[in-house]
Amino acid sequence: MRLALPRWSGTLAVKAAVFITVMCCALAALLGVLVHVSVTNQTVGEARHLALDRLKDATEAYEAGDTLRWDAGVDPPGLPGSLRALAVAGDRGTMVGVHRGRPTMWAAGPVDGDRALAVGVDYAQGARTIAGLDRAILWSSALAITATLLVGAFAVTRVTKRLDTTARVARRISAGDLDARVGDPRTKDPSRPQDEVAAVAAALDSMAGSLQGKLLSEQRFTADVAHELRTPLTGLHAAAELLPPGRPTELVRDRVAALRTLTEDLLEISRLDTGRERVELDAERLGAVAERVVRASGTDTEVVVVRDLAVETDRRRLERVLGNLVANAHRHGRGPVSLTVDGPVVTVRDHGDGFPQYLVEHGPQRFRTEGGARGHGLGLTIALGQAEVLGARLSFSNAEDGGAVAKLTLR
Repeated sequence: MRLALPRWSGTLAVKAAVFITVMCCALAALLGVLVHVSVTNQTVGEARHLALDRLKDATEAYEAGDTLRWDAGVDPPGLPGSLRALAVAGDRGTMVGVHRGRPTMWAAGPVDGDRALAVGVDYAQGARTIAGLDRAILWSSALAITATLLVGAFAVTRVTKRLDTTARVARRISAGDLDARVGDPRTKDPSRPQDEVAAVAAALDSMAGSLQGKLLSEQRFTADVAHELRTPLTGLHAAAELLPPGRPTELVRDRVAALRTLTEDLLEISRLDTGRERVELDAERLGAVAERVVRASGTDTEVVVVRDLAVETDRRRLERVLGNLVANAHRHGRGPVSLTVDGPVVTVRDHGDGFPQYLVEHGPQRFRTEGGARGHGLGLTIALGQAEVLGARLSFSNAEDGGAVAKLTLR
């Protein structure tokens, strides 16, 4: 059974919490070791000095023939062997050991050549002091780490929440919602301290506003140009119809028709850019729509209906999308061209050189064509825009055996 990880696992907050915990543990361990070593050295030193003083008194009493204290003796039982060997060798020393089940600080020195005079001082209180200190260090370290972790996690979480809000707004802007703003309160109140997160939020809001202004200006310019061209082109088209038959007349009419098509495409794009297009839904069978599109295109396109389906859609917009895809396949690809209906998925496939790599990765771009291809690059842009209005998904790819594949998935 797999455990579901929290939504925030692996985020900056978790990494910060782990870092704070590790640093707190390292600092607590360092301070604990320093305190432990300091107190242990002090406790052991006091017990050592006491044991050596008593050993000195016992040595003087032994040499004077007096009776030894109860805690002193020659080669007493329980004396550590290494300390006895040191004393027999002629040196004095101390060592902590266990005598009768209690911690004992032994001090021993030489006497009578090959024997050792030793004194045992009860070290139980010192051992209890060090053990209590170690427990206090552990508990206080755990408490300090917990408190630091909670405070640090609270502070980091506040920052990461603001960063998450900024990231979500950035994703909305990249998806086309130029009205999205972070609106960080710190950027609106100059009296509040401006941190780095507020600076990023302010920069993002400023960028979105500037981008929105430039895009609106471009949209207005495109719409104005298209509208201004529409009237003279209508007159030019009427004048071209009055010209006498002949090759020059055909060329003029062809160029005028191309200009009218470009103007109408620009107007359609400007309407799509406003985001105010409304669909007129009706039940349509995709197989019948595909047949109508191919007949209207006048091209040699094979229609394959694998599984027909009735969908709620705007027939005019759907026909516009499929018509542009079919026209693009014939204009920039090679035959045979097929239009396949398989349930809610409609695919247009040709057998040419395929889509340019930039188009597969980033989608169609206005007025950009590859390899000297004819056209102004607005057909696929319009198809993508109309598909978005329909709530459908239009994707572009290249077949493994060659050719471009445009797939429209209706919802």
